Amino acid sequence: MTRRLFTSNFPFFQGRHGLLAAAITITALLWQCMAWSSGGPEDAVKIPPPVRDEAAATVHAETAVLAGGCFWGMQGVFQHVKGVTGVVAGYTGGSAQNANYDAVSGGDTGHAESVEVVFDPTQVSYGTLLQIYFSVAHNPTELNRQGPDSGTQYRSAIFPRSAAQRQVAEAYITQLNAARVFGAPLVTRLEKGDFYPAEAYHQNYLTNNPEAPYIMINDLPKLTELKQIFPALYRDDPVLVKVQESSYRLPPI
Repeated sequence: MTRRLFTSNFPFFQGRHGLLAAAITITALLWQCMAWSSGGPEDAVKIPPPVRDEAAATVHAETAVLAGGCFWGMQGVFQHVKGVTGVVAGYTGGSAQNANYDAVSGGDTGHAESVEVVFDPTQVSYGTLLQIYFSVAHNPTELNRQGPDSGTQYRSAIFPRSAAQRQVAEAYITQLNAARVFGAPLVTRLEKGDFYPAEAYHQNYLTNNPEAPYIMINDLPKLTELKQIFPALYRDDPVLVKVQESSYRLPPI
């Protein structure tokens, strides 16, 4: 896994080891850039909103589960969306027994790295979240990969939590394919699966590690694109997961 090599912050280029630290960091960045030759980070694509969305909301809390590459970036994007009240990184599609980072990294558990998004549908609709998901959060035309990361655990997948969500997602995929806004068919799958929170150290990773090379290269540009394309929905302060020793799952809704 490419990002295993880039989970530490940039060192300060000071002190007697400053030159060595700088050399190591620059080498790491060059190595990362070389990894892009087989698929690098993608620019956001402006896409039309969904023609079909959920009915007007009468409740203030709904859950969406989405997968599209590394959950660090996915979580970071949706934590900056107005109307979102919480985002947890985790695993969906496999069993509880193998819902852990080491197992999922092998690519054969059935899990996808995913995020559980709790949002207020009176402020932001499910269809709008899908618009952000398809246009900013990931590239829905890449099969079993995103940027430098490859494997089924990085697949593009939506896990609808209701019949209404499934209908909206199906209609939107059909709409985007018909409009050919990406220049290639979407490979996003609609799947079933329970969501399992990832380990505590994965939560809020983008916010906690903004100078990590992987985050700087692959994920921070997504926040810039989110602010540019959806200025009315962008929030400066992210909604962070409150990680506790006993549990770091969002409160039930």
